[in-house]
Amino acid sequence: MGKSVIIVAGGSGKRMGGDIPKQFILLNERPVLMWTISTFIQYDADIQIVVVLPGFQIENWEELCYEFDFREAHTVVKGGETRFNSVKNGLDALPESDLVAIHDGVRPLVSKKTIANCFAQAALTGAAIPVLPVNETLRMGTMNFSTTIDRSTCFSVQTPQVFKTSLLREAYLQPWDASFTDDASVVEKKGYRVTMVPGNQENIKITHPADLIFAGELLKTKEDIL
Repeated sequence: MGKSVIIVAGGSGKRMGGDIPKQFILLNERPVLMWTISTFIQYDADIQIVVVLPGFQIENWEELCYEFDFREAHTVVKGGETRFNSVKNGLDALPESDLVAIHDGVRPLVSKKTIANCFAQAALTGAAIPVLPVNETLRMGTMNFSTTIDRSTCFSVQTPQVFKTSLLREAYLQPWDASFTDDASVVEKKGYRVTMVPGNQENIKITHPADLIFAGELLKTKEDIL
């Protein structure tokens, strides 16, 4: 089955404490986004890649690709005002494929096994997302009043979220809704069921400075772990 991935990279550097967008911050001597793209190429050399960036960052990305001699094939698309609109723009630019993954540009440590499992399950059920069980105790409420909830029924959600392309295109014809927190929620709003598959612990979303340290150490042994 033809496979593609839309890598959404619209983050800023505010929580990292700097002005450089998270996807362009150097991780072990090259930008985070390059590691993310390379991971999907390593999974499948024929996968079609669409990268969605804010319009004002596209020229900067092209300069980085030249500077780091980054030649992995990908199409760059201008993002929208929201993540929902950015994914729609990515879908509009997507070549024909049977399955499409949506992945965060700042998750360079997704394992090839996680990617493969998501694609395999989506081929069977139409929609698959990687998740991890929640280990911490969870409470719901406010700072003044809260109650413990059963963590055995809770999961943290990762990307890539993989769908049959026709299904996702149909789901994204819906108008934006405040309940859309990820692509799975868009698909569920349309009435489709989403299947969960095990993710990998290393598949963090790089958001804070400590995440860079963690990711940098893992990348030193990437082939052994991922």
